Amino acid sequence: MATFIDIHPEDPQPRLVTKVVDRLRRGEVVALPTDSGYAIVCQMGNKEGLERIRSIRQVGDKHHFTLLCHDFAQLGQLVIVDNPDFRLIKSLTPGPYTFILKGTKEVPRMTLNPKKHTVGVRIPDHRITQAVVTEMGEPLLSSTLILPGAEEPLEEGWIVEDELGHALDVVVNGPVGRGPTTVLDLVTNEIARQGAGDTAGLDL
Repeated sequence: MATFIDIHPEDPQPRLVTKVVDRLRRGEVVALPTDSGYAIVCQMGNKEGLERIRSIRQVGDKHHFTLLCHDFAQLGQLVIVDNPDFRLIKSLTPGPYTFILKGTKEVPRMTLNPKKHTVGVRIPDHRITQAVVTEMGEPLLSSTLILPGAEEPLEEGWIVEDELGHALDVVVNGPVGRGPTTVLDLVTNEIARQGAGDTAGLDL
């Protein structure tokens, strides 16, 4: 069963954050609360972790994974961003938005969409998530924790443990935002998914 770690939502305890990061660096898969429901995360180059996330989500190789970033400087190393995209991303982050863009050579090939060579990136507005990503020192590979057949991500740590404790290594308990992220495909200039992020007045 997964280890259940309760982290303070406003003032994450460094000792517990380090414990989560140590487990991620050992190749483990973690359920992490974010500003848009729970996400399943692992280290960016963790091939086994990626396959485990695919298995839990029951998604194929065309599924867009998302890289959780600490800030724009980190995000900008992973994807190709032109000036209009730069301004849009800066105006909407941190927050419940995922941006689909062409990946750079910094992104492991297995993480990219095999045909489009794209990947999702986002900067969450969530203290626990930010504490973990900051301590990690690199982006985290993630996928929204939506169970097969469901439309909304899981929002309670105890439910995550109950449903998926057998398939995960760690469940971090903490509050989440409501609903999945809004996904903006900046390659095709369209709203790929309307979620928690407001799209009123957005010019793609």
